Amino acid sequence: MEPTLNFPKDFIWGAATSAYQIEGAVHADGRGESIWDRYTHTPGKISDGTNGDVACDHYNRWPEDVALMKQMGLQAYRFSIAWPRILPSGRGAVNQAGLDFYSRLIDGLLEAGIAPYPTLYHWDLPQALEDEGGWPSRDTAYAFAEYADVVTRHLGDRIQTWTTFNEPAVSSWVGYLVGRHAPGRTNVADAAAASHHLLLAHGLALPVIRNNAPQADVGITVDIIPFDPASASAADRHASWEKDALQNRWFLDPLAGRGFPNDGVAALGIEMDFVQSEDSAIISRPIDFIGVNYYRRNIIRAESATENLPQTEFYGDDFTEMDWEVRATSLIDALYQVHGYRLSDKIFVTENGAAYPDELTISETGERHVHDPKRVNYYKTHLAACSQALEMGVPLKGYFAWSLFDNFEWGHGYTKRFGIVRVDYDTQERTIKDSGKFYSDVIRSQTQG
Repeated sequence: MEPTLNFPKDFIWGAATSAYQIEGAVHADGRGESIWDRYTHTPGKISDGTNGDVACDHYNRWPEDVALMKQMGLQAYRFSIAWPRILPSGRGAVNQAGLDFYSRLIDGLLEAGIAPYPTLYHWDLPQALEDEGGWPSRDTAYAFAEYADVVTRHLGDRIQTWTTFNEPAVSSWVGYLVGRHAPGRTNVADAAAASHHLLLAHGLALPVIRNNAPQADVGITVDIIPFDPASASAADRHASWEKDALQNRWFLDPLAGRGFPNDGVAALGIEMDFVQSEDSAIISRPIDFIGVNYYRRNIIRAESATENLPQTEFYGDDFTEMDWEVRATSLIDALYQVHGYRLSDKIFVTENGAAYPDELTISETGERHVHDPKRVNYYKTHLAACSQALEMGVPLKGYFAWSLFDNFEWGHGYTKRFGIVRVDYDTQERTIKDSGKFYSDVIRSQTQG
C-alpha cells in the first residue's frame, strides 16, 4: 500500500545544493581561497583524493541547470553563496564578479518561476579568516555580519527568504573538534568557541539582513539527529540525553534564549569564557523560520555503565551507503523536537535524502536511465512522514530534497551520490534519476487540481 501524501497547495517544493559541492571554478573571476580549498588539497584528507575545483561546473552551467529544475517542476532552489567569491579576503574589498554571478543565477531562477532560497554560509569560510583565527575567534562573527551586509544590499531586492547558516553543528564539531572537515582542527575549546561565534554571527546578521531586505523572511538551518536510548535504563536515557545536548539542544537552546545547556557544558568540561553577557540577547533575536536537516537517528548505549538493562531498541536492516539507518519516523521526532521550541511558526525540511551506489544504463535507442528504487522508496517514506507531521500540528511549510545533483560529498569526495539528478563527472552530462522523476510527479500531484 502506497503512503498517503496530503500537503497544502501553498507547500513549497524544492531541492538543495551548496556552493563548494557543485560550483567548481574555484579560481575564476577573483574568487578567494576557502578553507575547503586548502583542506582538499592537503594530502590524505579526502577519501578518494579529489577536490571541488570542478565539481559539477555549476558556475558555468547554471543556465542548463536552471532549465533542468524548471523541467522537473521545482518551485524553489536552495543554494549557498560562496563567501570567498564575494569577499576574497573575508572582509574589505568586494569582488563584483562574484556578486554578478549570483545576480545572474537569481534572475535566471525568477525568470523560470523558481524561488531562490539562498544560504549565506555552507561551510566555506575564506581561508584568510581562518588564518586570523577562524570561527573560534569572535572577530569572525563580525566579519560575517559585514559579508551579510554586502550580499543582501546587492541581492536582497529579489529574495524573499534568507538563511544565515547551514548546520552550525557540523562547522564547529566536525571542523574544529573531530577534524574530519575543514579546517581540520581537533581542539574542544576551539570547537565550543566556534559553535558560539557561529550563533553570534547569525544574531548579528539578522538586523543587517532585515534592514537591507525588509520584505524577506530570515532564519537558520540546524541538523537534528534524534537520539534513542538503547533501553529504558537510567544510564541509557542519561547517555542519549547528553548526546542530544551537544548535537541538538546546544544550538536550539541558545536560539530560544536559554544559553547553552548545562549538561552539555558539563560534558565538555571547559571554561566558556568566550560567552559575553550581551550575547544571549543577540543570538535569540526572533527568526521568521527554522530549517531542519534530517538524515538519521542514533541509538545510544551507556557502554561504561556498571549495571544496565538488556537492550530493547535496535537498528533496522535498511541503511544508505553512508551507513545511516533509513528510518522515516525519526524525521517526525526531529520536527517535533524543533517545533517544541516555538522559535517560529514556519518550519522547513531544508535537507533530506540518501546516498546509494547508482548505476547508469543506456538503452539501445541511446536513452540514459538511472534506476534507483531504494532512493525512490526513501523519498516515499520520508515525504509520508512530513505529511504525518503536518497532521500532528507541525507548521511545516516546505521540503527540499538533498541533493539536486550528485556532487562533491566533502570528506567522501565523489564516492557518494545523493543526487536526484546524476552527474557524469567526466562529461558533466546530467541525467534525471527515477527518484527525480518520482519527486517531479509528487510535486505535480500535490500542486495541481
